[in-house]
Amino acid sequence: MTWIAFTLLAAFSQAWRNALQSKLSNHASIAGVTLARFLLASPLAALYLFTLYQWQPAEALSPNSSFLFYVFAASIMQIAATALMVVLFKQNNYAVGAGLAKSEALVAAILGMLFFGSTLSLLGWLGVAIGGVAVLLLSGFTLKNLNPKTALIGLASGTAFALTSLWVREASIASGLPFPHSAAWVLLFVLLTQTVMLSAYISIKESHTWRTLLSYKPLTCAISVTSCIGSIGWFSAMSLQHVAYVKTLGQVEVFFTILLSIFWLKEPVKKHDGLGLGLIAIAAILVMMT
Repeated sequence: MTWIAFTLLAAFSQAWRNALQSKLSNHASIAGVTLARFLLASPLAALYLFTLYQWQPAEALSPNSSFLFYVFAASIMQIAATALMVVLFKQNNYAVGAGLAKSEALVAAILGMLFFGSTLSLLGWLGVAIGGVAVLLLSGFTLKNLNPKTALIGLASGTAFALTSLWVREASIASGLPFPHSAAWVLLFVLLTQTVMLSAYISIKESHTWRTLLSYKPLTCAISVTSCIGSIGWFSAMSLQHVAYVKTLGQVEVFFTILLSIFWLKEPVKKHDGLGLGLIAIAAILVMMT
């Protein structure tokens, strides 16, 4: 299934992007770290779209009001979600907050059912629920170490990411174009909107951030490239499949993150990590069976 391949590509790229963004957050502001995600991604997305049309010609996009609304809404919400995630990087119990942010799949399933006409199978709901438990377990979540502020930031980030994903899917449908051109157009419009908005904000409010990003040019470029590859994967997968299924399978990102910790940072796997990874594997199998 094509959506599975795109989701795995997205999860792998996102694991690297998050690690790089966490590193940049030690030097740049929240807005700066967020902009690094989009800065060079727009020309890469344009090149990807051009390549698609050379490979498989299709009609050009004729933007309609629905398409533009969903693109703008998704752009705003993804900026908010990313900024909240960067705020989580600075919290003492970041892992718990990040685990709650990964509730995105469950939130997307609920919001999709209530407001977007999504219908999941029983196996699908079971997979989404198990995936939610798995990411909380991997984050070390307990009631003892639950900080209300961190929990709220994490849940807000997860909800914002869920709405972003749902609106991206709606924009792709509203484009009226075949896959993968529909997803590529949505990606380009979203990235351009986000880049213009954040660039304007930084130029007006914190112009020194430009110097910071230039000082860490290789890191900024790496974040943009991994972010663009990840976005191509996410946007393509969500154009083909329900957001909740895509995001549940996308939780294998945790598996890639732990592999990075083992082979790059030389950190051992904890017992609850093994159980959590097992649950993610079960969740992934369930959603792939739907």
